Amino acid sequence: MKPLPSLKCNYEFRRLYSRGKSVATANIVVYCRRNGRKTNRLGITVSTKYGKAVRRNKVRRRLREICRLNQNKLTHGHDLVIVVRMKSRDVEYARLEADFLDSCGQLGILERPEAQR
Repeated sequence: MKPLPSLKCNYEFRRLYSRGKSVATANIVVYCRRNGRKTNRLGITVSTKYGKAVRRNKVRRRLREICRLNQNKLTHGHDLVIVVRMKSRDVEYARLEADFLDSCGQLGILERPEAQR
């Protein structure tokens, strides 16, 4: 699977924050908005308070991989922004993935619901 195209411009992030729907969990906040395209786009935000660049990049890589592996479960045509919370510092990969899928389910962008765990 190819990686999702990314959001890069500041105005795209601001538009999602102001006009998009959001769902918050203990570890991440997911913002979502229709983009009128055939593919989803992804943006990830990690504050400098989270830690140094190595730690911030590690959580970005994890979230990008979670989105790449689960993109076939998402409906097409959405912009997604994931904001990482401070509580997610020592969280396992499986917990991040579960939070992402739960958030997408609450936003209504999962094509087929994940089986209950």
